[in-house]
Amino acid sequence: MLRVVCASANSDKVAEIEALLDGVVELLPRPADVPDVVEDADTLEGNARLKAAAICAATGMPAVADDTGLEVSALDGEPGVYTARFAGEHATYADNRAKLIESLAGSEDRAARFRTVALLLRPDGTEVVAEGVCDGVIPTSERGGRGFGYDAVFQPLDGDGRTFAEMSEAEKHAISHRGRAFRALAQRLAD
Repeated sequence: MLRVVCASANSDKVAEIEALLDGVVELLPRPADVPDVVEDADTLEGNARLKAAAICAATGMPAVADDTGLEVSALDGEPGVYTARFAGEHATYADNRAKLIESLAGSEDRAARFRTVALLLRPDGTEVVAEGVCDGVIPTSERGGRGFGYDAVFQPLDGDGRTFAEMSEAEKHAISHRGRAFRALAQRLAD
């Protein structure tokens, strides 16, 4: 089994990635001494590549990284590449959700989509890239207590009317953007 270092330091995201790649790769934790990577690319793929390259260079091992954007129709695709820092550089999950709900106050257009780019980079420079998309809507208020990030304010169209935060982990993984991206990545690695 391929041993791969996870570029993410976000424990919530690492747990999801580990569950999604289980049986395909042995996921190793990001070394604690590797500093955070400045995500200044203008695309999700570019940010994933920056993170994977930093970990690959630091460890000499294959690295896997991802970047996710929430693209909201009424906000002209924002926050997009700035999803994690929508409410500011040091914003919490709650800050970002509150700003999103406030930004859409009075809007009838609640359409949104999550897009994840997953990327595995090998030390020789070869890479495997996959993308996952989940279309949905933004409810007028937060619902549910599970998950992280924007889960309480994203209701996938492929679901049954619940937000990601109202679903079990398995239900969320089955239809989520990250689930789709990492399943596609796992399939490409298995091939």
